[in-house]
Amino acid sequence: MKFEVHKNGMSAVLKLKERKLDSTVSPELKGEFLILCKPKVQTLVIDLKDVEFCDSSGLSALLIADRKMKEHGGAVKLVNVHKKVASLIKISMLDRVFDMEEAPASKNSSRNES
Repeated sequence: MKFEVHKNGMSAVLKLKERKLDSTVSPELKGEFLILCKPKVQTLVIDLKDVEFCDSSGLSALLIADRKMKEHGGAVKLVNVHKKVASLIKISMLDRVFDMEEAPASKNSSRNES
């Protein structure tokens, strides 16, 4: 699994550098969340800019991060969430759980079709 972690005081940013958030990466991601979600981190920002697909095991990994952060009063924020992934989160009603910021529409998707 490819990712970057940047810590800044009481917050940490995990940038997932994978196209898919599925059963091939979720076990390792869960382990990373267990390492990151400590009381000294109050906000965990998960940057999903590169993630175009997510399945139930990916959602499970995100929920583990949320649960571990809430155990000590922290919070998770999802940023740059691809439209398809955001749709899955909303259908699953997890938009009530996560503070989520969708990715801006790409320039290619706003082209005029002739």
